[in-house]
Amino acid sequence: MTLEDLVGCNTTEKKMDNASQALEELFEAAQRQDCLTVGVYESAKLMNVDPDSVVLCVLAADEEDEDDIALQIHFTLIQAFCCDIDINILRVSGMRRLAQVLGEPDTVDNNGNEPKDLHCILVTNPHVDDLKCPALKEVGRFCKESRCKNEWIPSLALHER
Repeated sequence: MTLEDLVGCNTTEKKMDNASQALEELFEAAQRQDCLTVGVYESAKLMNVDPDSVVLCVLAADEEDEDDIALQIHFTLIQAFCCDIDINILRVSGMRRLAQVLGEPDTVDNNGNEPKDLHCILVTNPHVDDLKCPALKEVGRFCKESRCKNEWIPSLALHER
């Protein structure tokens, strides 16, 4: 392994860590400003009605979800739609951490309520009140840099802290 290989790996790993942290900050900011849409069905409805308001689509799944054919079909259709209208897309693993960041239970609660479907999350930027958040720029930069490397749908892992 050459020095360039080592430096390149560390740089890529650092960029992924920065993007993961920025994504968490973005979720928190967007949630405070009511700019999050959570759920595959809810996201599809929003993209049908107002696709121009969507600035980021996050598709979340862990290893156990990879065999869910219905979910993978939904992901494929959502990815195609997002690519068609130039919406940044991220694939994310770490559903437990995602639930923590969003303040959602990841299991059935004491009242028997099912957890929300966190497999698809949209960050919107309403035309009237722009979502001003440096984390959005950081995540957008990560997506753009990934596309420059022919990685059209970059992946991130959210780690529990």
